[in-house]
Amino acid sequence: MSFLHQINAWSTAHNPKWLVVVRVALGLCLFVKGFSFIKNDALLEEYISSSSLGGIENLSWLTTIIPWVHLLGGTMIVAGLFTRLAALIQIPILIGAVFFVNSKSGIFGNESSLLFPIIVLVLLFFFLLEGSGLLSLDHYFATYKKR
Repeated sequence: MSFLHQINAWSTAHNPKWLVVVRVALGLCLFVKGFSFIKNDALLEEYISSSSLGGIENLSWLTTIIPWVHLLGGTMIVAGLFTRLAALIQIPILIGAVFFVNSKSGIFGNESSLLFPIIVLVLLFFFLLEGSGLLSLDHYFATYKKR
């Protein structure tokens, strides 16, 4: 049995139902953040230009990609559809938010928003390992396929 199958078997056996609430809250937070970036794209441009990545030319594609990845990934996490893949795609964006964008102000600085991306990043790693759980479209399709 491969390592991924062992992780999947363990998470199926040890997945409490209250984690669905955490998964849905994480997905909704990502969806709302993506929507706010679409609504106010100048804010995302300011974040990227004021970060340590600001000196790199031609990063305007990030202001297009990041909101749509948050919207699609948040929706997938809420539904529990390809949750591990959605978390894996979100992780590089959140690593960039933690280390490149928000790290200058520190966790306890004035107007610091570093704590929120750290919590979201930890939850993404958790759901990357844990999976979507029993109350999800992944589980529904897996049991429907076996019938």
